[in-house]
Amino acid sequence: MKRVAKFDGPCNVGVEEVEVPQISGTQVLIRAVVSLISRGSEIWRRYILPGPVDHAIMGYSLSGVVEAVGSQVTEFSAGDRVAALAPHAEFVAVEVVNSPHKPPVVRLPDAVSFEAGTFWPLTTSSVLWVQETGARKGDTTVILGQGLVGSGCLQVAKADGLARLIAVDALPLRCDLARRLGADEVVDASSEDPVAAVKRLTSGDGADIVVEAVGGRAGAKAFAQAQDMVRRGGLLQVIGLYENEPLPLDSGKIQGRRLIGGYLRGDLRPQASDRALSLLAERKIRVEEMITHRFPFDRATDAFDLLYNRLGETMAVMLVWR
Repeated sequence: MKRVAKFDGPCNVGVEEVEVPQISGTQVLIRAVVSLISRGSEIWRRYILPGPVDHAIMGYSLSGVVEAVGSQVTEFSAGDRVAALAPHAEFVAVEVVNSPHKPPVVRLPDAVSFEAGTFWPLTTSSVLWVQETGARKGDTTVILGQGLVGSGCLQVAKADGLARLIAVDALPLRCDLARRLGADEVVDASSEDPVAAVKRLTSGDGADIVVEAVGGRAGAKAFAQAQDMVRRGGLLQVIGLYENEPLPLDSGKIQGRRLIGGYLRGDLRPQASDRALSLLAERKIRVEEMITHRFPFDRATDAFDLLYNRLGETMAVMLVWR
């Protein structure tokens, strides 16, 4: 079988041939149909590293069909359409009974396509992140960064219907998508000062909640801007993954405001997973509009190169396995 691998040397991603994994009694074997590349964790935490990376953490979001079921697994059967927390590979063995992740595999409703199923982990996390903000009716929420994470949070918050939503990004493709997805206001940070824009849109007060979802090289600057966007008594939530750069926390600006990291409560994950599948089935997470590129799995090198070097052209990039 084939799987995506990160070899020795920065940006050295390719496809390797290995044996089909043998499953234990507590696992299921899944044949992949499609997988989703995470620009955050896979590019900034895998692709650019100088050394090789364990295949088990190359990817996290795969949809496919159950091929075999371990003797202790009762909730799945061969032929089930599923999504799983799993790396990019033609076949994956996923621990079900003793997994630290709850749930590690879910059966896809008929209304959720294989492609939409790859958004199940992101949507589950987005449900938890939005829930953690404690947004109330009438709050103004700024979502700074409209990549996959920011867009997921925007759409979950839109489905909640509680907050006025301001989306901020510096890439035209992402600003246009945020408008289509229902943001109440969209700030193009390439053409105006995003802090001044947020202050203008909030009568000078700042936002009740700022979700900072910018990663990579731009993350540190965005975090500095986020501190100026949140009102006194408001909340700043940090989700973005950064490229080994310290965050500029200004003690004078954070006084009187709350700051939390991208905290995901494991005990709430099963309920969030159920809600994520419902949102995907109801198409309140508009997957079709988020996908910009599909590559056959044997062109994984091209897919990763695109995400690293031509960010302005991409949103969701899929690897197709069959």
